[in-house]
Amino acid sequence: MAEHLEAWRGAFRAFGANPKKTPCSVEALWKRVEKNGSLPVIDPVVDLYNALSIRFGACFGGEDLDRYAGLPRLVVAHGDESFDTVRDGAPVVEHPDAGEIVWRDDQGVTCRKWNWRQCKRTALNQDSRNLWFLVDRLPPMPIAELMCAGEELVSGLARISPGIAHCIDVLKPARDQ
Repeated sequence: MAEHLEAWRGAFRAFGANPKKTPCSVEALWKRVEKNGSLPVIDPVVDLYNALSIRFGACFGGEDLDRYAGLPRLVVAHGDESFDTVRDGAPVVEHPDAGEIVWRDDQGVTCRKWNWRQCKRTALNQDSRNLWFLVDRLPPMPIAELMCAGEELVSGLARISPGIAHCIDVLKPARDQ
């Protein structure tokens, strides 16, 4: 686990983020476990992927695909993209730092600092029907372990919701054309 976390810290530093202030999602979960003795209870789906995140030392995330505008993509932010979030209980729009690694769609940023904080627009809720999950990896995590993490997620989701349709795929970098 320590090697995985150090890889994420290095990646965050490389795009200008301070991993102590904005840790990757799995490190943020570890800090909660260390502080509270357990993971937060949110709902069965989020609880499942949070537990798997800790188990595999990987960054898991869940999105409502029906709320996406166009295809999701991992990009370097220009800094003018919108990111809808909540601050002090009120909706606000923030903007990523130029050079920040973000997930986005045609409408704006869906997750800041790679996997640090998700927007409200695409967050899973009780009405979500078409879910999209990401398991982010960096070396030294082998692809085989990433696939095992994805299979465990699908298995857990099938226990929660028998009969689900699913597919597992490895996203590869887009090539300039």
